[in-house]
Amino acid sequence: MSFWTISPQDVFNTSPVVPVMVIDRLEDAIPMAQALQQGGINVFEVTLRTPVALAAIKAIAEAMPDTMIGAGTVINCEQYDAAVAAGAKFIISPGMTPTLLNHAKQGSAPLIPGVSTPSEIMQALELGYQELKFFSAETNGGAKALAAISAPLPQVRFCPTGGINPNNVADYKALSCVATVGGSWMLPKDLIAQGQWDKITQLSKEAVALLTS
Repeated sequence: MSFWTISPQDVFNTSPVVPVMVIDRLEDAIPMAQALQQGGINVFEVTLRTPVALAAIKAIAEAMPDTMIGAGTVINCEQYDAAVAAGAKFIISPGMTPTLLNHAKQGSAPLIPGVSTPSEIMQALELGYQELKFFSAETNGGAKALAAISAPLPQVRFCPTGGINPNNVADYKALSCVATVGGSWMLPKDLIAQGQWDKITQLSKEAVALLTS
């Protein structure tokens, strides 16, 4: 029994791509999210890799309440609680532990745990999780590996993340087990540093077009 206010399927269905946002400067948070939104992306995964990440989640949640803001790189229960308190509507982790998965079931935001092996997928299923992150996608064999791993586990839906770009995203899109993909190729660090938000909007439009054509 979970107390989630939305489902993991809602997250997957809202956008064909989940941008992985690494925010180093708090003042970049809202312009970055707005640039993505103008490009047709309404789901944001702000990774907890920087000191301003929680403040960035709070800022985007308050300024853009109609979007789906989430937290990524969540690795323990304390981070899960802090992200939810900041306004995250969903949580993504690079891996999983039974402690985190059981804790998230008692929280209000759905957790999408990271897996890379059949055993991890089976453990996630055992704990009630069917929507998973395949991470790190490219270094764990890419779309071919995911196709093979998912074949005996048809009930699972994935968001592959890690090393995905315009040159290989079609391979993932072609898999029936893939519901959405995670990536940062529409958020080049140099464009963020220079505040070239219009170029990020254009890259976002191209990413959506690649995945919906």
